[in-house]
Amino acid sequence: MKKSKKLLFILLISFSIPGLLFYSKGSQKESSPAEKETIVYIIPIKGTIDLGLSSFVERVIKEAKENGAEEIIFEIDTFGGRVDAATRIRDTILESGIHSTGFVNKRAISAGALIAIATDSIVMAPGSTIGAATPVAFSPAGSISPVGEKEISYVRKEFKATAERSGHPADLAEAMVDPEVEIPNVVKKGKLLTLTTEEALKLKLAAQKAMNIQQVLEVCGFKKVSVKEVSPSWSENIVRFITNPVVSGLLLTLGFLGIFFELQVPGWGLSGTFGVVCLALFFGGHLLAGLAQWMEIILFLAGIVLLAIEIFAIPGFGVTGIAGITLIILGIFLSLIGRPAPDVPILKSYYIVAAYTLLISLLATITCIILILKFIPSTRLWKNFESRLALKFRQEKVQGYSVAPVPPGIQEGTEGVAATVLRPVGKVQFGEEVCECISEGEYIKAGEKVKVVRIEGGRIFVSSSCREV
Repeated sequence: MKKSKKLLFILLISFSIPGLLFYSKGSQKESSPAEKETIVYIIPIKGTIDLGLSSFVERVIKEAKENGAEEIIFEIDTFGGRVDAATRIRDTILESGIHSTGFVNKRAISAGALIAIATDSIVMAPGSTIGAATPVAFSPAGSISPVGEKEISYVRKEFKATAERSGHPADLAEAMVDPEVEIPNVVKKGKLLTLTTEEALKLKLAAQKAMNIQQVLEVCGFKKVSVKEVSPSWSENIVRFITNPVVSGLLLTLGFLGIFFELQVPGWGLSGTFGVVCLALFFGGHLLAGLAQWMEIILFLAGIVLLAIEIFAIPGFGVTGIAGITLIILGIFLSLIGRPAPDVPILKSYYIVAAYTLLISLLATITCIILILKFIPSTRLWKNFESRLALKFRQEKVQGYSVAPVPPGIQEGTEGVAATVLRPVGKVQFGEEVCECISEGEYIKAGEKVKVVRIEGGRIFVSSSCREV
């Protein structure tokens, strides 16, 4: 009995010791955990700030939240851009719930200053600048002019509210936007505030100074970090490229030209496909960037339908055609302006740039059509192309081809009845004969009485007898 108890005791001790050791090891690991890596995202804010960039920032911040990032560093080097795009980025930063640092590496001007002020801490590289954020309007000639008081007031309060939310000096933020703001010993009335690195440090706008991202991590106190440097994807770069005003105008011009020349020939061919692709790229890029909404695309398509009805179904040109052209222009114009958020006003400069882009596209389209129709057919290149591709098959008299003669009995003054619609070509019945005829530029309905006005080279020209006075 004693031996059995002793044996049981030994077994209990044998199994307990490994368990105690494992528990001790686990407890020791919990009490002294290995130093955890801090996930830090690096987001570049470089070049022009547009709605394509704001979409990229929104995507990356969402990814950072899903991956448990504890810090986001925005490397800023920009002269600014669209206010609505900067406002979207600002809102995304403030609502992310992740600590953020704005690393001004060279410059954070205009809209770039708003993004920097939206971060929790600002670090600047030596020789960098921040400020000069008053909104301006760009004229078609390329000159810059100040906007109205309404726009300045909005942007000024946007900067102030952002600074208050992030804990930065609100008066400095306002002075960057409105030259009427005066700060003693900092900026005089009538001057916009722009700060260098040393000035920003002195005025407590910038917290630290660093040469590069590695030094930013060090001054922020990060020792063991997992750095994730991100950049726009190829699709985001394409969207930003397409929404550039110059590229947008080019796509519109090529799209208009392709559709125009497709309407000049029967069937559907390469020019029509090319035009549709260009217009699809225009609207698709603006839709993905947040500039265009589905309403603008519906307006454009409705305009195309009305214009097609006017061309193919209704004689002459009237209200339907005018309405179609109006809807097409309106859809394109609204797509160029964009309004990604209802609380962000559209600045005057957006209207000017949109109108300029659309006007240049229309003028370029008309000019290209005139030049192509007038000069291209007479060039040697076109003649070679025409002889090799367009006229490989010739209808010659020796092969049995000839112009059909006018039936006997049909002469000037002969009357008949339109067998089909003449617009301007159609069929006319003269007694038992049915001939192809051409109206004198007028629209003649089927069943309407007509009269032969002249015969030229086998072609019969007619006019409506009902409309003669």
